[in-house]
Amino acid sequence: MKLVVVSAGLSVPSSTRLLADRLATATAGRTSAEVQVVELRDLAVEIAHNLTNGFPGKKLAEALDAVTQADGLIAVTPVFSASYSGLFKSFFDVLEKDALTGKPVLIAATGGSARHSLVLEHAMRPLFAHLRAVIVPTAVYAASEDWGAEGLSERIERAAGELGALMRGLSTARPAKQPKVIPFAEQLAALSPPSPSGV
Repeated sequence: MKLVVVSAGLSVPSSTRLLADRLATATAGRTSAEVQVVELRDLAVEIAHNLTNGFPGKKLAEALDAVTQADGLIAVTPVFSASYSGLFKSFFDVLEKDALTGKPVLIAATGGSARHSLVLEHAMRPLFAHLRAVIVPTAVYAASEDWGAEGLSERIERAAGELGALMRGLSTARPAKQPKVIPFAEQLAALSPPSPSGV
C-alpha cells in the first residue's frame, strides 16, 4: 500500500510538517504502507502556472499522480484567516475532479491558537466531502500549546488507527465507466407530447 502525505507548511522547520510526519509514522506503523511526502511549498510556482495555463510542470505532475494513485492520504495545512491556506486549496483545485473519489483521507491542521480548531469541520471536511473522499472521523488540530501537552498523541493515534482501518478495508479502484449524464433540457423534451402531424 502507498500512503501520501500532503503538507502545506511554509516555514522550515514547520509545525505543519511535524504534525504530518507524526500522523504518517503512526499510520504506516499500522499498515506497513510506503510513505511519500508532498511538500506544497516546493510546488508553489508550478501550482500557480498550472492555474493560469492549465498544464502542470514535471514535479507537480508527479505529485498529482502520487495523490491519485495513493491508497490513503493525509492532508495537513496551517490555518490562515480562519481557513486552510491558499496554497493548500490551489493544489486540490488543480487535482483531477475524480482523483479522490472513495479514497480514505485524514485531515489535520496547525495554528497558533485553539480557537481556530473548527477549521477542520467548517472548511476542510466540506472540501474533501465535495471531492468525494472518505474522511476519517477523527481530525487532528494542533495549536502551539498542544505540542508536548496531553491529548495530542492520543488524537494522532486514534486518527491513524481509523485511516489504517479504512486503507485496509476500502478499495480505491475507480469505476471503469462513468454513468451517462443526460442534459436536463433533453430529459424535459422527452416528456413533452409529440407535435400533431402537419402542425
